[in-house]
Amino acid sequence: MTQHARPCGSWPSPVTADLAAGKTITLSSVSATENAIFWLERRPVDCGRTTLVCNRAGERPYDVTSPGMDVATKVHEYGGKAYVVQGENLAFSNHLDDAVCLLTAIGSSSPQLRRIAAGEDLRYASLAFDPSGRILFAVREDHRGEGEPETTLVALPLAPDCCGGEGTVLVREADFYSTPAVSPDGLLLAWIEWDHPAMPWTATRLCVAPILSDGECVILGTPRILAGNEINESIIEPQWADNGTLIAISDRSGWWNLYRFDVTRPTPEAEPLCPLSAEIGQPHWVFGQSSYTLLPGGRILALSVHEGRTQTLMLTPKGSTFSAEPVAFGQPDQCPVLITGQSSTNRTDDELYAWLDQPADNASAVVTGRAGATPRILRSSATLPFGPRDISLPQNIRFPLPDGDEGYAFFYAPTNARYTVPQNERPPMIVTAHGGPTARASEAFSFKIQWWTSRGFAVLDVNYSGSTGFGRAWRERLDGEWGVRDVADCIAAARHMAGTGMIDPERIAIRGSSAGGLTVLAGLATSDIFAAGVSLYGVTDLRALAQETHKFEARYLDSLVGPWPEAETVYRERSPLFMADRIRTPVLFLQGLDDRIVPPDQARTMVIALRKNHIPCALYEFPGEGHGFRSETTIRRAFLSELDFYGQVFSFTPAAQDRTPESHVHLEP
Repeated sequence: MTQHARPCGSWPSPVTADLAAGKTITLSSVSATENAIFWLERRPVDCGRTTLVCNRAGERPYDVTSPGMDVATKVHEYGGKAYVVQGENLAFSNHLDDAVCLLTAIGSSSPQLRRIAAGEDLRYASLAFDPSGRILFAVREDHRGEGEPETTLVALPLAPDCCGGEGTVLVREADFYSTPAVSPDGLLLAWIEWDHPAMPWTATRLCVAPILSDGECVILGTPRILAGNEINESIIEPQWADNGTLIAISDRSGWWNLYRFDVTRPTPEAEPLCPLSAEIGQPHWVFGQSSYTLLPGGRILALSVHEGRTQTLMLTPKGSTFSAEPVAFGQPDQCPVLITGQSSTNRTDDELYAWLDQPADNASAVVTGRAGATPRILRSSATLPFGPRDISLPQNIRFPLPDGDEGYAFFYAPTNARYTVPQNERPPMIVTAHGGPTARASEAFSFKIQWWTSRGFAVLDVNYSGSTGFGRAWRERLDGEWGVRDVADCIAAARHMAGTGMIDPERIAIRGSSAGGLTVLAGLATSDIFAAGVSLYGVTDLRALAQETHKFEARYLDSLVGPWPEAETVYRERSPLFMADRIRTPVLFLQGLDDRIVPPDQARTMVIALRKNHIPCALYEFPGEGHGFRSETTIRRAFLSELDFYGQVFSFTPAAQDRTPESHVHLEP
């Protein structure tokens, strides 16, 4: 196919607004039982409702939950681990009324549904069955009192006559709880906990306690703290290898690695299994993350991240330690899960797995297969109506930082099978600042990137200081430096690319969501490298965030900025709202009206401040949207409005397919 030169930004693209917004589902939370694979699908065409889907051997995938249910939870506001399956029984949290429901005989023609926990202003997450199937353990968040909601670990009885209760509180002394895990014999419960001002990626404790019960009444014996009480370490994802051995991830070495705890000892030591200079683990923003899978014969399948790139490793016992070998499993989002009952040997290539695959050159998909073999797709998040020549692939970029260290980013060149950059033009570039700020730029295929590259933009996705995948020391570079180092890193990345001659140094924009929105606005105020900025539900006033945000992040800023209110002066200095007089470039704001993490007033006050200085800006608010856009209508308009905004700033006219009256941005000075 012959390529035609056409001004960047105006290329007709196969990545249409309908494809990016309405035809793409969000896949997550893959799990498996002996004869079925389950996953969650969030569907924009269904107003962002999340459905549990099942696939059984020889059958087509089908919806397990009905249209009147939303398998999600808002515990910690970010949710996660909203369902759990044991045999033919399923428990899930219904976001529509926050009840916990039990669905029994899910493989039969007449499954039975009933509520097992319900209460106004109660939320449940991190669900876990005990081995007998009589008890469901969960994290409960109680919003009924004044002040912060109370988080506890609770037990929910599953007997037929137990319906609609609130659960028996097992422990409540800590500020936060997560990941209840029951030993195979049902006699011990492990969990992680932490207190303000720590976050789960800075300091947690690994605990274990005996389960005591009399019939359906469950209580815990005296808890023991196995790790995290004497040093600050992030311990996450406990799993039982057997009745006396607990496996968990800790970053005590500077990297999230696997450790073993012999709970039969009075004082169990943390025994490193396979020390690596790579991360097996990720920030615990949501419940249910899975970075490793325990396999037959004592082997462990683990998902590692090194310098931003993921790799699946097979850890094999070698005496008291393990050896690590790469295993070809595509690009999993979380560690592949073994489909129980399918393995007849301990050979990896003979075992059947399921996972969420996120390759760089195709849409994400739930797949099943064997190591090294082409997997079978069970469900794709989207069917791409274009080929490899329309997909921009990530290039690893290293660039110098102001302090002499080295920064990391992924660069995506403009890519379209039909169009190319004119000889007298260099493409505009969009610098992307991820949220978190502990998240990371990933090499996985993303419509948020391909939307731009297929229209003639270059994209630079930056893993600034504080990002995950580079060890604890890299995360801690942002301690006390949020709004400084992340901003400096993005500026340095942009200047590096401007010096390569690969992009137009006069047409560089920066965009980011949530925490990345603060980086965007601070970057516009502190550098002239950017010609425009887009903030999606971004932080503009750190003081308001410290006072108004939800419990999970209520003290997060203590480490990123300083203790509140003692460090109020620093909060003010770092807030984009008080830098507005230094911003000289146009800004677009996109905001959900139901956002409790970054409320709408954050964007509104920033727009008022910019307009006082006659800076062109626009604010578009979306009813029914929270922290992140879910509905088809909103996502579609957000994509098109941002493109129109860049067209005005960079002086190009979007292709006819991308011009609609409702997406035109009215920039008001």
